[in-house]
Amino acid sequence: MTERKVTEKKVAAKPTAKKTTRRTATKKVASTFMIDAMSVGFKAGDVYQTLKDAENALSVEEIAKAANITTEETLLGMGWLLKEGKIKGEDNKFLLA
Repeated sequence: MTERKVTEKKVAAKPTAKKTTRRTATKKVASTFMIDAMSVGFKAGDVYQTLKDAENALSVEEIAKAANITTEETLLGMGWLLKEGKIKGEDNKFLLA
C-alpha cells in the first residue's frame, strides 16, 4: 500500500467585525433648577446686582457670565425685572431703569 500524504489546508480566519460606535454629536447636560417665584426672584436679584455693579449696559451673555448663572436663569430674572420696571433694554443691552 502506498502512503497518502495528508496536507492540511489552513484557511485564514475572517476578522470579526468590531462594532465601532461613533458619536456625531456631544451630549448636552441640561441644567435643572426650580421655577417658582422664590428661585426666579433670587435670579432677578443676581441680575439686578450685576447691573448695579457694572454701572453700564450689558448683554444677556455678559450678565450671565458676571453673575455666574446660566443664560436661561438670566432671562428669567430679567423678565421679572422688566415686568417690575427695574431695568430697560437698548440695542440688545440692558441697564437699570
